[in-house]
Amino acid sequence: MTETFQFKLLATDGKARRGEVSMPRGTIRTPAFMPVGTVGTVKAMYLDQVRELGADIILGNTYHLMLRPGPERVARLGGLHELIRWPHPILTDSGGFQVMSLSGLRKLDEQGVTFKSHVDGALHHMSPERSIEIQGLLDSDIQMQLDECVALPASPKEIERAMEMSLRWAERCKVAFGNQPGKAMFGIVQGGDIPHLRVRSAQALAELNLKGYAIGGLAVGEPQEVMLDMIDTTVPHMPFEKPRYLMGVGTPDDMLKSVARGIDMFDCVMPTRSGRHGLAFTRRGRINLRNARHAEDMRPLDEESSCSAARDYSRAYLHHLIRANESLGGMLLTWNNLSYYQDLMAGIRKAIEEGRFADFMAETQENWARGDLAPL
Repeated sequence: MTETFQFKLLATDGKARRGEVSMPRGTIRTPAFMPVGTVGTVKAMYLDQVRELGADIILGNTYHLMLRPGPERVARLGGLHELIRWPHPILTDSGGFQVMSLSGLRKLDEQGVTFKSHVDGALHHMSPERSIEIQGLLDSDIQMQLDECVALPASPKEIERAMEMSLRWAERCKVAFGNQPGKAMFGIVQGGDIPHLRVRSAQALAELNLKGYAIGGLAVGEPQEVMLDMIDTTVPHMPFEKPRYLMGVGTPDDMLKSVARGIDMFDCVMPTRSGRHGLAFTRRGRINLRNARHAEDMRPLDEESSCSAARDYSRAYLHHLIRANESLGGMLLTWNNLSYYQDLMAGIRKAIEEGRFADFMAETQENWARGDLAPL
């Protein structure tokens, strides 16, 4: 741990990078997967469990925490870390993605976005300055600029307008963030699926000399090859010595292929949301515990897993819990999924250190391709 925000590259293997982000509340080993704790909870998990699985950092959502319990209240209660009993780093997003996903309720202009709460219909206004203020009240360690995230497909004119707006908002967020020792503000590259707009956004943000940079506006419905093409286009224009965060991604395959292109940080609701809906991620690929084939199968999900949920509970029991809508089913599968994601990250980091990332990637993909155990 350090008193200042620092990023150090420890090893590279091709474009894949092994590094460390150091800050007062802890060290983040990269490549890193950040479990999503939208409203101060990683759904269906104790935060002690999340830490034990290997998570160095979790993500909180500015939009949702702004609505409840409210940033001023969180500040009065000692900040988000104190409230939720997580003394380690927290990254907060800016609320920009929720602006997109709740677009039927909002009005956007140069000053920010005015929107109705999905909770009670109350009217709120979020400017770039207010977004940073809220993240400061939450006592977030890594704060994201407010941006406009456009759903794809969209017209080139609309994508360019949103990208330019996001750049202007980034400048305002940097001023609002000021100098906060030990903390960081990241800029967000936008530009949709248009290469030259991605390049322009990345280059302009690099000139702001921020402490880290994210790629936003992907994993919003476009095919994987489009996402990967945009990463290939963008990464060469992002500062080499700063952490690179791909927002809202993704599947294990997405993450492997993105690490191979130079990405350091990820977040996604997929492992938690999938777990609550009966889908398990394993070294043999995805397993749907709702399927009848598991009803009388006493074998575990994965006898070699480091996670008790995968190793010690039968598929028959997990199938029963999911089909009976018992909350324990979602809890066990979420535990399994987050364990798999963190074990995958640990394997990636070790492979990069040992200069065998390409082999690790190929072996992992081969195991997925073989598929699950044959039915009994």
